[in-house]
Amino acid sequence: AKAKGWEVKVETQGSIGLENELTAEDVASADMVILTKDIGIKFEERFAGKTIVRVNISDAVKRADAIMSKIEAHLAQTA
Repeated sequence: AKAKGWEVKVETQGSIGLENELTAEDVASADMVILTKDIGIKFEERFAGKTIVRVNISDAVKRADAIMSKIEAHLAQTA
């Protein structure tokens, strides 16, 4: 993401709770939200009205470049 000049913030949700929680400002300024489809997301209603991409956690790690390319193509079409 940095190589593409993207600003990324990652919130994690797990057994120890929320870490690096996204603020209302983070969500408002986001062009797109990427959520896992492996687990339920707490407070998902925060992202209402945003373009949401759902990926498997393993794909986000192993296929990050391919996912970012698809997102980039989508953003170019909607710009």
